[in-house]
Amino acid sequence: MQAQAALELALDPEKRYEFVNGQPKEKDMPSGLHGVVAARLLIRLGGFVEAHQLGEVSTEANFKIGKGERIPDLSFVSAARIPAEGVPSGVWQSAPDLAIEIISPNDLHERVNNKVLEYFEAGVRQVWLVSLEHRMVTIHPSPNESHNVRGEAELTGGDLLPGFRCKLSEIFPVSMGA
Repeated sequence: MQAQAALELALDPEKRYEFVNGQPKEKDMPSGLHGVVAARLLIRLGGFVEAHQLGEVSTEANFKIGKGERIPDLSFVSAARIPAEGVPSGVWQSAPDLAIEIISPNDLHERVNNKVLEYFEAGVRQVWLVSLEHRMVTIHPSPNESHNVRGEAELTGGDLLPGFRCKLSEIFPVSMGA
């Protein structure tokens, strides 16, 4: 742990890092489109979770995932998994119930798949991968199962967020740039 603390001091404070197997991995800075899609999803998902008092939705929160730390673009932690002392001011010491990653153009397929597996091994109950390029959300209810939501379809919360519904057209802007 001392080695990681010393390493953190040497990292560029202007950049964001996840720790994978004890090693820092720089996280890409989000694009404008990434930010807009994240905000639209946050508004809809966060509003639903708050209205039904289901827990907390956050952006860019740091979670202890296995031997490292991950920073999902968006996450949901159910009320039952929030510590008695409340939302931590530092790193969440447990995994979120839902981890949402907005896929960057530089993301490699293998790295994204590894991240999905890491999330499930740490106790995440569901992972959503948002593809800006394909205007699609891939929902992973387990490490061995996934389905795509695209076109005019609705994104739903399934067993994790019963009653949550959101048309993809509400998330992806009509005029999406490259």
